[in-house]
Amino acid sequence: MPASPIRKLSPFAEKAKAEGKKVYHLNIGQPDIETPEIMLEAIKNVDFKVWAYTASEGTLSYRKKLAEYYNKLGYNLGYEDILVTNGGSEAITIAMQTCLNPGDEIIIPEPFYANYNGFACMSDVVVKPILSHIEDGFALPAISEFEKLISSKTKAIIICNPNNPTGYLYSKEELEALKTLCLKYDLFLFSDEAYREFCYDGRSFISPMHLEGLEENVIVMDTVSKRYSACGARLGCLITKNKAVMNAALKFAQARLSPGMIPQLAGEAAVNTPDSYFEEVNKEYTQRRDILVKRLNEMEGVYCPNPGGAFYVVARLPIDDADSFCQWILEKFDYQNQTVMMAPATGFYSTAGAGKNEVRLAYVLNTQDLQSAMDCLEKALADYPGRKLEENAFMSGRA
Repeated sequence: MPASPIRKLSPFAEKAKAEGKKVYHLNIGQPDIETPEIMLEAIKNVDFKVWAYTASEGTLSYRKKLAEYYNKLGYNLGYEDILVTNGGSEAITIAMQTCLNPGDEIIIPEPFYANYNGFACMSDVVVKPILSHIEDGFALPAISEFEKLISSKTKAIIICNPNNPTGYLYSKEELEALKTLCLKYDLFLFSDEAYREFCYDGRSFISPMHLEGLEENVIVMDTVSKRYSACGARLGCLITKNKAVMNAALKFAQARLSPGMIPQLAGEAAVNTPDSYFEEVNKEYTQRRDILVKRLNEMEGVYCPNPGGAFYVVARLPIDDADSFCQWILEKFDYQNQTVMMAPATGFYSTAGAGKNEVRLAYVLNTQDLQSAMDCLEKALADYPGRKLEENAFMSGRA
């Protein structure tokens, strides 16, 4: 079972804090945006005498409310197409365990959300990574590259859109290409849509649910964690119009009994969150993204593509080893008694040696803290003993 690259450096961050340093957490997608008041009020107004089990598939009222939400997005589904889960993580795990047998293979463009490795390990599924590249902003690899990996054991492809960790937003053309591929080889297309609401520069989100003719192949995994800044609610869902898949997934849901009652009450209320909330959040994240990307690209030897969604970037730094650097900056560096926690990108790749000089940064802090974090990072890069400026500048084409 692999360690989380997002959390494995936590002991060094805690030690830095114990020494009196301020640590800017850019390592984890924990937004500082306030949870919608309508969601919190639902929790405050809870009124029941028995804290009982809920249905394994989720409460009927919550699933009906979720169907309203998705149908406003054009998904054209019924509440029976929704299985409520304990976080998006459980939705992904149940999808893998339902659609793949032990030893089956799943193709994932990398870098990818690190816990996909853990979920695959739990499900006895083999991950087949396919490299995307920082030079083209981590666009979807060519379909011909996917076909090279397809074997008799290949059962599914996972995409995260907008992407964690890169922030890349897949286009309709890329999704249509995946549709053709999945139909050709009869593959499931798993769509992790945790960051659906976070698309920038006027660009639109496209789901595989919007593609005609792919209904039996699409499995959507979703969560309230990012949409409503409610990571601790641990409330997600699995969506599919494939009845056989849903029937099998329900067996896994029954085995773990049920999702929590209070999170579903809060989630049901959250569907009525006004559009103005998301408009303000979008403006805030756009501003943060612009600051972060600008500051990174102004640093000597650093290259960072401009992401179209989510709230992450992957940046290439002039360093010898991202794991060593991310530990060093916590353990041995400070600037005005401040330092930065980042996630080494190596943990988001399965290909050996990939991402060795890359880090993921989450722009989940306010703009002032982001500026201060970038001041720390710029100073750290100048002081780091393993600096490799000339090679990195050449590779990024910015020498």
